[in-house]
Amino acid sequence: MEYMSREPGRESNRRIIRSDLVIAGGGLAGTCAAITAAREGLDVVLVQDRPILGGNSSSEVRLWALGATSHMGNNNRWAREGGVVDEIMTENLWRNPEGNPVVFDSILLDMAWAELKLTLLLDTVVHKVQLSNDRIDALEAYCSPESITYRLEAPRFCDATGDGVIAHLSGASYRMGAEAAGDFGEALAPDSDYGELLGSTIYFYSKDTGKPVRYVAPDFALKDVTCIPRYERIKPTEHGCSFWWLEYGGRLDTIADAAAIKRELWKVVYGIWNHIKNSGRFPEAENLTLEWVGSIPGKRESRRFEGDYMLTQGDIVEQHSHEDAVSFGGWAIDLHPADGVYSDKPSCNQYHSRGVYQIPFKSLYSRDVPNLFLAGRLISVSHVALGSTRVMMTGAHNGQAVAMAALLCHEKGLDPRDLSSGPNLLHLQKKLLRSGQFIPHLELDDSEDLAIDAEVEVSNTLVIDDLAASGLFHEVTVPEGMLLPFPVGRVPLINVRIKTEKAVHAVFQLRRSDFYGNFSPDIVIEEISFDVARGFSGSLPVTFVTVLDRPEYLTVVLQPSDGLFVSESLNSLPGILRLRHSANEKVARSAVQEPPPESGLHRLEFWLPERRPNATLWSLFFQSPFEPYSAEFLTRGYERPFIEANSWVSGTAGENVPEIRLSWKNIRTINRLIIAMDGDFDHPMESVQYGHPDRQSPYLPKTISVLDDRGLEIAAAVDVHGSRWDIRFSDPIRTASLLIRFTESRGEVIGIYRVRVF
Repeated sequence: MEYMSREPGRESNRRIIRSDLVIAGGGLAGTCAAITAAREGLDVVLVQDRPILGGNSSSEVRLWALGATSHMGNNNRWAREGGVVDEIMTENLWRNPEGNPVVFDSILLDMAWAELKLTLLLDTVVHKVQLSNDRIDALEAYCSPESITYRLEAPRFCDATGDGVIAHLSGASYRMGAEAAGDFGEALAPDSDYGELLGSTIYFYSKDTGKPVRYVAPDFALKDVTCIPRYERIKPTEHGCSFWWLEYGGRLDTIADAAAIKRELWKVVYGIWNHIKNSGRFPEAENLTLEWVGSIPGKRESRRFEGDYMLTQGDIVEQHSHEDAVSFGGWAIDLHPADGVYSDKPSCNQYHSRGVYQIPFKSLYSRDVPNLFLAGRLISVSHVALGSTRVMMTGAHNGQAVAMAALLCHEKGLDPRDLSSGPNLLHLQKKLLRSGQFIPHLELDDSEDLAIDAEVEVSNTLVIDDLAASGLFHEVTVPEGMLLPFPVGRVPLINVRIKTEKAVHAVFQLRRSDFYGNFSPDIVIEEISFDVARGFSGSLPVTFVTVLDRPEYLTVVLQPSDGLFVSESLNSLPGILRLRHSANEKVARSAVQEPPPESGLHRLEFWLPERRPNATLWSLFFQSPFEPYSAEFLTRGYERPFIEANSWVSGTAGENVPEIRLSWKNIRTINRLIIAMDGDFDHPMESVQYGHPDRQSPYLPKTISVLDDRGLEIAAAVDVHGSRWDIRFSDPIRTASLLIRFTESRGEVIGIYRVRVF
């Protein structure tokens, strides 16, 4: 027993923690930054004001995590973010294909607690910043459950709190609300009628109990849902993120008025559930119960802090090149009316770029607090650009860039700004690429990579000659095509298998993007046609004469025709997709983006693949073997399809056991081995609610074994399900060769992008 007599003026327990980096905010951006920094050797403190990690992706909010892939609803092929956030998403797919938000919570905690150099402080609120000479010396934070006041000291800090708590307390310059159209030449800048802020949303989940459930609404519930202009969209079959449009607060201060915003959203949610249960319009809801309602709103916007560069609409739409690119985005410019659920305007306006865009490092630190990094939705962007950069996977990717920058600042005694140009910037970009970060249009030689100097031998490489017919056909009712990576030289002759039920005029086109590296088939290069008789069943020789002077993804398009059917192949191949000119209603209203006049946007046709398990290819064969895959890619190029397939792909099952051998003339000392694999970067892997039919990419091996020059196994992996295998040997390996053996495959082939050795 402990007994304390009255003692006036007691204080909470106090504890000082000194580290190399303090990160405030445990959403996906802060979590990925903390894990990245700890793995690179920094002592990191991650302070989070909630009991779990994940922010808007956590079970407290339950928003699916997305980024540049946009539900596979735009033309950004193979655009899922890389690095630690990709590891999180592939792990979630492996453990949690059903999309249970509580399981997603556990994955984030599991990964954070696995890092011995990461100190995680949950339920801990930063409330004070100590400064000297405009620099942050320490944060003060209070943990309510443990009644501890922390003093967190470090040479560098990162604000990933969403609202910018430490940046605000440190006096950093910020903006809140929309800029005028003339400030940055942004035609999409909203006027006062539309409103200047994005609101917040509270989600709810329902459950079928198998028996009738009575519902009595609370007194505060919205009495008449017809005051919601879109109330006809309410369906009892939907819940969770499907109700993203239950938004409120854009006319208020999303920080100072947070309690009022939450109360109004609860009023709306319980009123909607009362409408579903008691209006008499939904007899199918009789057995449904209200299983869960969010306790905190998912916030879209508050403060945005100024860096040395502010990303704007032009950077996104025109895909501007930045010398200091360290990350990328690709979600639409997604703007919402400030009146949210009560607005009579469309619930959102999503304007897509033709491809992904670079994010510069100068937008990821404060311009006037020298040792403060920025991550998440609070980075240096305009209100319009925030419409794209605010999504969680983009924020996480930026957070990883910040963490690597913090490492270099620690090693060299620098401030963030010191990395924004010159050799320091180049070093940062190399480190990021090595970690799996994708930076579009940035390829750099890594002189420390021993694999570059190795002789590379592989067991066999897939050559595509015939995509076998499955016996299935589908009618060509909309334009569709095959997205293929063509090498330098003449486009090969392709024979496409079709059949007809009427006499048809079959039109084939060869299309490319008008921006090199994009996948939007904007420009028709060539067109050829065939008059095909009724009852034809066979192949058409599609002979284009285009000669390419650089490698490029092109789309072979077949226009629709009544009675024209194309043969399907069930082959599944890395870096090759069948696309349809169609729309995904979650991110686009139609199959064509027709921009408003003078908007600065591009007209855009959407060409989308099917998701697995419904994805198929055309059944076709090449006049001469098609060779998009090569062992040469194992030591160069992007670690995903981009401009080229960028992968070595093993021969089909039944041939030699897939192997890669790297050999050197002399014995090398090896501390680290990285194998970048085809984790299907086209798959968005929505973290919650969506549900996915498989648990891993079909192009991954099941097991990996690594042998040295004596034939001894020095590393092995089983149940491989992530895109990267990064081995750091506790004792350096001395060998003149490495043999990497993939003993089983998930599907017919294995796809490997890159092997790096250090």
